[in-house]
Amino acid sequence: MTDAVTLIRAKRDGLRLTDDDIRWLFEAYAKGEVADEQMSALLMAIYFRGLDSRELRTWTAAMIASGERLDLSSLARPTVDKHSTGGVGDKVSLILAPLVASCGAAVPQLSGRGLGHTGGTLDKLESIPGFRTALTPAETLDVLATAGCVICAAGSGLAPADRRLYALRDVTGTVESIPLIASSIMSKKIAEGTAALVLDVKVGTGAFMKSRDQARALAQTMVALGEEHNVRTRALLTTMDTPLGRAVGNAVEVAESVMALRGDGPPDLMEVTLALAAQMLALAGIEAAPSTRSDPAAAIADGRALAAYRAMVRAQGGDPDAPLPQPAHVTRALPAPADGWLTRLDALAVGTAAWRLGAGRERKEDPVSAAAGLICLAKPGDQVRKGQPLVELRADDPERFRGALAALEHAIEVTGQPPPPLPSPVIDVIGP
Repeated sequence: MTDAVTLIRAKRDGLRLTDDDIRWLFEAYAKGEVADEQMSALLMAIYFRGLDSRELRTWTAAMIASGERLDLSSLARPTVDKHSTGGVGDKVSLILAPLVASCGAAVPQLSGRGLGHTGGTLDKLESIPGFRTALTPAETLDVLATAGCVICAAGSGLAPADRRLYALRDVTGTVESIPLIASSIMSKKIAEGTAALVLDVKVGTGAFMKSRDQARALAQTMVALGEEHNVRTRALLTTMDTPLGRAVGNAVEVAESVMALRGDGPPDLMEVTLALAAQMLALAGIEAAPSTRSDPAAAIADGRALAAYRAMVRAQGGDPDAPLPQPAHVTRALPAPADGWLTRLDALAVGTAAWRLGAGRERKEDPVSAAAGLICLAKPGDQVRKGQPLVELRADDPERFRGALAALEHAIEVTGQPPPPLPSPVIDVIGP
């Protein structure tokens, strides 16, 4: 007879959990036969002892089995999704989903909200007047059929065990566990029914994974989980030491995304976006030959990507022509301390400043400001003059500027010599 205390002791002592143990655990937890305190204790044991590949495969399968799965078989196009582990200024999804859709794939993107210094795709899109992110499965399929892409919240029926477990991890200091992170992300992505998945695993000061070794381990774990569950999966490691693009916030990132879809996006943002698009199309079985209708660069140049974005916004109740929210106060800036070259603009500090301006939240239930955020007027490698504004701060409440400027106090570095050319933001590709 299996019981929770026996499983806690087994994992505490470094023993592996059997498939039957794990399946029983999730079924008993769903019935209320395993208390939150007991599940929390087991999560802490996993935090220290880990899960081997078989345990993790079964753990993830049990999370998927805790709810329903989205059936995308009615779609005529091949399906492929993308997931980012989160960063600062990471508005890639807003550009990427319609871009890949305009090249012939269907992109069912289930996204999340921001927490702390990392922004949330749903918060950004909800700054568009009328845009709906809470869709039923039927509505999700309708938008996919109409626009070729959808960006919405995961329904409550998809991997509900993950929602409960994440809430426990959040308050028990067990978030930073590679097997628990991997199973959390992949259970939802597998449950959404996509045939292929590309992961954008961020690494650097503004990312969840600070080192390349950590990021690589997480990427390899998630790729293996996807392949084991018959989802073609590949991961890119990309840098997150500096904000991606120039805009950090909600409405400001939507505006920059539209600029990118019009062909006027910042180089670092476009390099990451196009690299991910190429991998998504490859996994979807679509050959993205240059200057063809399946070429992402051509889809931006001829307006198809922007048209797909506008179609998605309309299909989700939004008005792509409506003015985006503007802040009540825009007159704060961070000046350059000296003449020279900007060599550092720390992503974590910029993300923290955006959060303090009101663009982010400390707790999941906190509201966010659609208009708050920052514009990076200079990026590392740029030559600057003393007193030149480097970052523009936007907020609805002027009291928020003090905390945001304090967060940026040590965020920048200006030197007398030009830095070496910046390396590509794409570090590596992992997977088959």
